This record gives sequence, C-alpha cells and structure tokens, in this order.
Amino acid sequence: MQVLPFAFLAIAFYLGAGSWQSLVLLRRVPARPALVRGLGLLAVACHTVVVASTLRELGEVSLGISASASLISWLVAILLVLTSFIKPVLSAAAGLFPLAALTIVLATELPVGSHPAGLTPGIMVHVLTSILAFALFAIAAVQAMLLARQNQALRRHHTRGLVQSLPPLTAMERLLFELIWAGMILLTVSLISGMLFIDNMFAQHLVHKTVLSLAAWVIFAALLAGRHFFGWRGARAARWTLGGCLLLLLAYFGSKFAIEVVFHDV
Repeated sequence: MQVLPFAFLAIAFYLGAGSWQSLVLLRRVPARPALVRGLGLLAVACHTVVVASTLRELGEVSLGISASASLISWLVAILLVLTSFIKPVLSAAAGLFPLAALTIVLATELPVGSHPAGLTPGIMVHVLTSILAFALFAIAAVQAMLLARQNQALRRHHTRGLVQSLPPLTAMERLLFELIWAGMILLTVSLISGMLFIDNMFAQHLVHKTVLSLAAWVIFAALLAGRHFFGWRGARAARWTLGGCLLLLLAYFGSKFAIEVVFHDV
C-alpha cells in the first residue's frame, strides 16, 4: 500500500484540528469540539496506516527514534480524542496535534532504525505500559502548561482571551492530577515489569533509561504527596509536572539516541 498519501492526509487533518483549537484558545473562532474531534479521528485513522506500515516493514516493536515518536504521538492522539468525550482535555490538541504531524514528517523522511525486541509476554507488558504512561504524561505536560498560563493570567487579573476559553482553574487542576495518577499507575507497572523481565539492562544499554524513569517516578510521587498533604496547586504543580515529563522524555528518547547514535546498536 502506498503510505505517503495517508501521511499527507494525517498531517493535514492534525494541523487543521490543532490550528482550529489554537484559534479557539485565542478567542478568534467559536469552540467546535465536534469539528476538532472529527478532524482528529480522521488524522488518527490515516496515521494508523502509517504506523501499521512501519511496524510491518520492520517486523519489530523496538523501533528507532523517528518511528517511536510517530507511534507514541499516534497513541497520544487516540487517548486525547477518546478522553475528550468525558473530560475537558481538547485544549491540549492545540499543541499535541501539530506535534503529531511533525512526527509523521520525521518518520517518513528519516531512517526508522530498529533493534531486536526479543518480545515475551512480560516484555510486552513493559513496552505497552511504558508507551501508555508516556502518552498520558504528554497530555499532562500540555495540561500543565495551560494551567500555568491560566494561573498567571488570573493572578494578573486578566480574565479575557485564553482564560475565557479554558475550564475553571479548579477543574483544570483536578484534570491534571487525574492524568498524573493514571500515568503513575502505568509507569509503576512499567518499571516493575522492566525490572522483572529484562534480563540484562547493562547489555541492552537501558540503565540510563531506568534511572531517569525512576527519577521521574519520584518527582510525580512527591507531587502527589505534596498535593495530598500540603495542597500544592497552580504554578508549583505545573512546574513539577513539566520536570517529571522532561525526565521521561530524556529517558525514552535519550535512550533511543544513546542506542542508535552513541552505541551504534542499530
């Protein structure tokens, strides 16, 4: 199957949905959640063809940087659209959908190197929970940035523009911590399954990934504890969330870079 037309369509739909949602946040156009979801679903459908083609060609689940980014952004888009039916997360589409379009460009232009995955049921649990956790925290990162901007605007008594486009601050905070709790559960399962089922982390150059993932887990655990015991919220919650997400980003894609570039294990 010719994948390029589907890639172009997915990029166009992602950019269309992301651009509309950006204009909604800027109060330039009226909110059209059905339109954004519809374009998002069309983008995901076309993106599915790209992802399936990549996996079929490689016959691997352990992919290179560009293919991994495309796979994760596809899953993020799916979670975002589905969650938007029950939670007010659609604002995150303004940042995440254009990013998904960029990953498709990279996946179709750059080599999609792979290395043997050695899949077992235990490793499959580790891989799936890792990707799902990363996807949830990606949505949480954008939610945190919106929350920080909203909190800053309210402190300065700016009640127009972005603030009018977002749910109330308390609802934004509640949603952020719901995303973090769900991501933490998956990240915990991922770390435990990795320690149980990955035979030799040193031979597979996965020590740095594990250390960074554990550091991110500690940050999110501290944030949840701070929320429960000390009522952490607003800008502080956003900063801690972004710090943990940055560590996860380095853990996943930093490890890919180390394996493919530093260790030349491709």
